[in-house]
Amino acid sequence: MTADDHIVFIVDDDERIREALGELLDSHGMRAVAFESAGDYVRADKPDMPACLILDIELPDINGLDLQRQIADRDHPPIVFITGHGDIPSSVRAIKHGAVDFLTKPFSDADLLKATHAALAEDREKRSGRAELDMLKRHYLDLTPREREVLPLVVSGLLNKQAAAELGISEVTLQIHRRNVMQKMAAASLADLVRIAEKLEIPITHSRRVGGN
Repeated sequence: MTADDHIVFIVDDDERIREALGELLDSHGMRAVAFESAGDYVRADKPDMPACLILDIELPDINGLDLQRQIADRDHPPIVFITGHGDIPSSVRAIKHGAVDFLTKPFSDADLLKATHAALAEDREKRSGRAELDMLKRHYLDLTPREREVLPLVVSGLLNKQAAAELGISEVTLQIHRRNVMQKMAAASLADLVRIAEKLEIPITHSRRVGGN
């Protein structure tokens, strides 16, 4: 990990906490940017890179838990909550809605670093998944209308003869379309194509029927 491939946002109204966290993260090679209010954080321009949000519960403009709820439907970094007034209901609510950790002040440097690393790893994984899905969608758009008809039949497990009959085309033509689908979707095997179809949420409307070859 380098300071150029991630960012940690700190939102806390206590300047001493912001400075201490910033120095801690910097000493471990992590880039941090601090804000004293939720509003400042929300309005700030944010780089498109793996990130983590270290968020205090009690802020001058909005409760950290309320901010978590407000940004739930947006692409936002995984959250590590910190608070000087921890309670079980708040921690349960935070974790239930996706927070990586809920730390009560004073917390140890090791706990904060562990939670931050976990949050950054989670965001990297989510970003990787979104990038893969975007790539698959681009591949799918490269398919011809007929190939888009062939794809769900193939992943449904229909034999070539059955799929060809479904579309009213010859088995040879079906095989050509099937080969094109595999190539364009960069599928190494039928199992791989099935996985791709699941990621794209392509509906499977047929099931393999007995008979034919």
